[in-house]
Amino acid sequence: MDAGTSFFGDLLGTIAERGRALLDIGRERRPAGAIRAAGIADLCERLLSGRGEASGVALAQEILVAYRTLRTGERVAFFETLANDFGPDAARLEAALAAHVKAPSTRTVAELHGASEPRRQELVRRLNLAPGATGRLVAMRADLLDALARRPDLADVDRDFVHLFTSWFNRGFLVLRRIDWSTPASVLEKIIRYEAVHEIRDWNDLRARVDSPDRRCYAFFHPALVDEPLIFVEVALTRDIPEAIAPILEAKRTPLDPANAKTAVFYSISNCQTGLGGVSFGNFLIKQVVEEISREFPKLTNFVTLSPVPRFRAFVEAERANPASAVLTAEDRAALDAFEAGTGDDEARRTLRPVIEALAAHYFLVARSAKGKPLDPVARFHLGNGARLERIDPFGDLSPRGMKQALGLMVNYRYVLDDIEKNHEAFFDRGTIVASPQVKKLLRADSHPVPAVREAAG
Repeated sequence: MDAGTSFFGDLLGTIAERGRALLDIGRERRPAGAIRAAGIADLCERLLSGRGEASGVALAQEILVAYRTLRTGERVAFFETLANDFGPDAARLEAALAAHVKAPSTRTVAELHGASEPRRQELVRRLNLAPGATGRLVAMRADLLDALARRPDLADVDRDFVHLFTSWFNRGFLVLRRIDWSTPASVLEKIIRYEAVHEIRDWNDLRARVDSPDRRCYAFFHPALVDEPLIFVEVALTRDIPEAIAPILEAKRTPLDPANAKTAVFYSISNCQTGLGGVSFGNFLIKQVVEEISREFPKLTNFVTLSPVPRFRAFVEAERANPASAVLTAEDRAALDAFEAGTGDDEARRTLRPVIEALAAHYFLVARSAKGKPLDPVARFHLGNGARLERIDPFGDLSPRGMKQALGLMVNYRYVLDDIEKNHEAFFDRGTIVASPQVKKLLRADSHPVPAVREAAG
């Protein structure tokens, strides 16, 4: 961690210690049992109406401590209260609107803007006064996301969390750190726990991934979440663009001399904090890691991923279940049946390869969700970050998970620094999937865009 970040961390620690002293006084005045009796909503109203900073810190701490004691249903009820009772101040908004209509000015515009902000945004800001509150608010939002799956009426509350977190976790606050064997064990344990793409089997496996000369691991951290990685990427240095994950994860492989590497492969990217879902900093991570590795190894010429395709099998199975499918031919169905009946032997695999390639090309270049987006979440991430779809890799992941999710399919996305912004704008402005000629050639002549394709369940 650099000196500036260390200073900021020390400053936060000093403030936290002073806050704890204040909170100890607050606890003496308010027994724990009284917190629930008063009700968290009442405490939130008091926090919003108060003006004293010291009492605000103590009250914010009380609310966050009380929240953690709530059961699941009670937490949902708390979110309901935020949705129903902590929106914009209707009377203030009406008065601001009337004043602006009567005599428009920069002052009335400012008041109208302030009046239109939901009160829960200021509530969350004040809750963040408590020591260690940022992490607890991120955890609170994880609870909200879990409830949101069944309660879409809470979406306004979630939008306010995302609005605030987008500012709090601005790229300017993030610190990139390399993870290696000298990294504190508490952080290394979290890397093992948070790995979401290719399970880290044990400490030896972890050491091979972070301490081998041809391997790198980088993570983003935030000063308010000490030693809590937000997102991390694992990188393999190779000669060529890989088409399978097994050689990269092989425990007994012979490390490559980095001086002979031409390619940096991002083979696993894991978001660590559920509560920060939808707050995008993965694109910053990849760009900065490319810059870091380029400085260390200036001979690298290729920057690619080896990515899973988590919804490909669901897409194929949905087409197999549809007797009128315009995507699958009779030959495709026979090849898929033979592959599964032969438990994936070499002959069945050779027959199935061109089928998988054609289906994958259709899946990425043609199929769309009801919102007009690519079906695959990993594709949306990398294409949105300005990568191009470089290559289709049938049977790139023959692990049980790879077969279950994607019939073994993996793909390479390529990051070309000079093209990133252009590709990003093409994807977001026009919905263009930027793909290599090699991938486009795999698309069958009769494939054509469809108005909307139902997103397969993941």
